[in-house]
Amino acid sequence: MELTSKQRAQLRGVANSIDTIVHIGKDGIGENLVKQANDALDAREIIKCKVLENSLLTAREACEQMARLTRSERVQVIGTKFVLYRQHYDKSKRKIELVRDRKPQQRG
Repeated sequence: MELTSKQRAQLRGVANSIDTIVHIGKDGIGENLVKQANDALDAREIIKCKVLENSLLTAREACEQMARLTRSERVQVIGTKFVLYRQHYDKSKRKIELVRDRKPQQRG
C-alpha cells in the first residue's frame, strides 16, 4: 500500500503526539528489534523510532531497512528519528482511519 501525500500529512500529525518506542544502537537492526517493531505495529499501527549516536546507520538507512523488514510504510525521517506505519489487516482492529484522496475532477 502506497501512502498519498495527504495520508502522510495525517500520519505525521498523529506521530507528533506519540513517544519513541524503538531505539537503534550500535548493534544495528537485529531479529529482536524487528520483532519488537512488528509487535508495536500490530498494536498501534504507527511507531516512532530513534537512531542513537553510537549506531553505524543513519536515520534514513535505518528507516528503509526497518520498513522493508516489517513490511511497513515510511512516513517521515527527521534528524535521528523516523516514523513507520502499517495498517492493521483486520478492519475492526484498525486504530487509524486514513483519509481518502478524491479523484481529480475532469474539466471539459
